Amino acid sequence: MKEQPPFNSQPTLIGETVALSPLRPEDWDALFAVAADPLIWEVHPAHDRWQEPVFRQFFANAMDSGGCLVIRDKATGEVIGSSRYDPRRAEPGEVEIGWTFLARAYWGGATNREVKRLMIAHALRWFDSVVFMVGETNIRSRRAMEKIGGHLLPGRTPVFDMAGTPSPHVIYAIRQPLA
Repeated sequence: MKEQPPFNSQPTLIGETVALSPLRPEDWDALFAVAADPLIWEVHPAHDRWQEPVFRQFFANAMDSGGCLVIRDKATGEVIGSSRYDPRRAEPGEVEIGWTFLARAYWGGATNREVKRLMIAHALRWFDSVVFMVGETNIRSRRAMEKIGGHLLPGRTPVFDMAGTPSPHVIYAIRQPLA
């Protein structure tokens, strides 16, 4: 059996309407211009992420993660959000996809599904399962997970500090199809 190369946590992924590529320091201005909209974070546990000092830390963490992708509108090249891969909080055989946000002009359509479809297909070449840790009260993100086929995992409810407050999360998974 041929040995598989290590997981590429910052691939370039091209879909019909979006292009994902590794986050670079020069993406700061365009990504903050998207993130500076307080309504993006309105129901998110990190509701203060629209503030520049908070987003600077988020951006630094994204750069340090080695798995962050910037999302661009394929037709215009405009930065419209970001997402990332991270295996650190996942169990063996899993990788987490998270920290995703999109400009509001891209909500409610097919953009989130396309981003997640591209990222999931890439990850499932290496992992048995992709997990998503969603704030328990973040109904918008929970509905989005259900729309793309995420299954709620009972019994795994981590708590993370978000905006200075303990925030219970739920975990959704999308697993490799059985052969």
